[in-house]
Order: sequence, then structure tokens, then C-alpha cells
Amino acid sequence: MLKRFYGMLGSDIGIDLGTANTLVYLRDHGIIIDEPSVVAVNQKTNRVVAVGTEAKQMLGRTPGHIVAVRPLVDGVISDFEVTEEMIAHFINKSKKLSKKQGRPRVVIGVPSSITNVETRAVRDAAVNAGAREVFIVEEPMAAAIGIRLPVNDPVGSMIIDIGGGTTDIAVISLSGIVNSKNLKIAGDRFNSDIISYIRDEFKILIGERTAENVKIAIGSAAKPKESREAAIRGRDLLTGLPREVIVTDSDIREALAPSIQVLVESTKEVLETTPPEILSDVMNRGIVLVGGGALIHGIDEVLAQAIKIPVTVSDDPLTAVARGTGIVIENIDDFREVLIEHDNELPPR
Repeated sequence: MLKRFYGMLGSDIGIDLGTANTLVYLRDHGIIIDEPSVVAVNQKTNRVVAVGTEAKQMLGRTPGHIVAVRPLVDGVISDFEVTEEMIAHFINKSKKLSKKQGRPRVVIGVPSSITNVETRAVRDAAVNAGAREVFIVEEPMAAAIGIRLPVNDPVGSMIIDIGGGTTDIAVISLSGIVNSKNLKIAGDRFNSDIISYIRDEFKILIGERTAENVKIAIGSAAKPKESREAAIRGRDLLTGLPREVIVTDSDIREALAPSIQVLVESTKEVLETTPPEILSDVMNRGIVLVGGGALIHGIDEVLAQAIKIPVTVSDDPLTAVARGTGIVIENIDDFREVLIEHDNELPPR
């Protein structure tokens, strides 16, 4: 019986269910999956053709009856059935890697602004996909745990999680989120900004993947020491023919500037409504950036100059939420208070 108990624990997983990427943390193994949150569906048979990396490679390259979709929009489920299929795929992949066949307990990170209906949708999708028990934790809290901030202590910490679909700005103290704001300004919006700018300035239409690649290659919020440039290819809006142009970091900075400014103003709003004692802690400890957007060059400098508080980018910001869900699942008793309560009673301590 004891052996069986430990066997069940061995398959427990944490999931960072992101708009752009899904990361899976397997108990005692660490992060084992980091794949795009994309599912390819055959509309003729209504069956899933591919999930994750394989599905993303199909984006923009599929025949008419195969559609590559993102089942999460702005951090929440937009297509329940496809999300369920995606979660089931990742759970089954985790089982193969762990060699444990029992139904796992699962911790899932969700945006801080999620509604009760959306929370239930996430939980139901995970249960239908094979989870034995599902715990929900807000992503900024999971990220704070993942980067080892003292979330259980009576001290204020502030974290900004710039993901694919949403940005979470949160002030945390005593196992709870004291103040927060959720924005639709994040990685996907940055890509849209670049697409719009290239269309308006260069009269070229580019795709989302091209915008993403340019953002990663030369995207910046502050002027770098050395200027950078990249070649992009797209369709000339005047001739309809393919055309290549060279864009610089200055172009991309100009494209991103309005969205970066909204992020700065929203951070100020959260600070303005934070209790004075906790604000004092934040001023002393600084603000930490996590998520893929934290990797945009100079975004920490721009924020720090605007709000006059030290801002740093965490180590390995892309995996902060996933690492946090893993720490929670491995130490569930220590982190019960950070979980969003659910219908099923948690087992007694």
C-alpha cells in the first residue's frame, strides 16, 4: 500500500498553461515539456492531427481542411474541447516519461483576473484529460514561488509576469495577492504592434511567426549600446509580390513604444493603490520581471526610470511559473493558502 502511495505521488505534475507555450513540471524530474500551445485539427474528421511543436510548424502551412489553432486566448480557454485534448496530450506524455500510470495530481497556473467560470473550465478540462485532483494557482503567485520570493512571509513583494496573452502585475504578501492588475498587453500584442508598424511604414504584410522572430532577434524597449538590424520578408501590399526589407532595432522600439507605455502606466496604477507599508517593502526589495516579455532588451530599464524603483529580470524568466507549480505540487501542505479554492475539499493535512 505504501509503495502504491509513493507511486501515485511520483506522477504529480505542474502545468503552466500559457497562451503561447505550455510548460510541464514532473515531480522529481523538473520541467520535461516546453511546447507551443497550438493544436492542429482536421475539420473533415473533427480529430486532432498534432499538438505542440509539431502543430506550430503547421501554422500558415496547412491545407484548407486542417486548421492550426490556439485554444487559449488572452490566458483563458476559448475552445474547451481542443484545450482538453491538448492537456490530455501533455499529461500522457508526462506519464510516459515518468513511467507512472496512475492518474496524477495536477497544479495549473492561471491569470490573476480569471473568473469562476473560467477557473471551472480549466479544472474540468484537466479532470476530463485524466487528472486525479486539480489545484489552481494564480500565475503571478506561481512565478513568485518559482523564483523563491518569500510569499508566505509578512513582507511585500512585487512581480510582473509578461506572458504571451496577458501581463500580470501583482503585489504579494502573506500567501495572498494584495493588489493586482491584468493586462491584454503582452507577447501577442507586441507581435501585432510589429505587424501593424511594418504594414504602415514599409507597406509589407508579414505573418505572426515573422513578427515573433524579429521581436526576439532585435526587439528592445531602450536603446541598446550597438544598433541591430534584421531582414524580413513579406508580401508587398502594392504589387502583391514578395519583398525583403531591412528593419532596425529603432523601428521595432517605435512599434512597441505605445504598448510598453501602457505597461508602465498600469504598473504605476498598482503602486498607487498599494498599502503604504507594503509599498515601502517593494521600494526596498524592488520589482522582479518574469515571462517571455521580460527578455525584451531594456524593458527593466524603462520601468525603473519611470517608477523610480529598482527593477530586475529573474533568472530563466520563461520557466518561473512552471517551476512554481512544481514547488507547489511537491510541497502542497506548505502552499495551501496560495491556491484558489475549489469544489472538492482538499484532503486533511
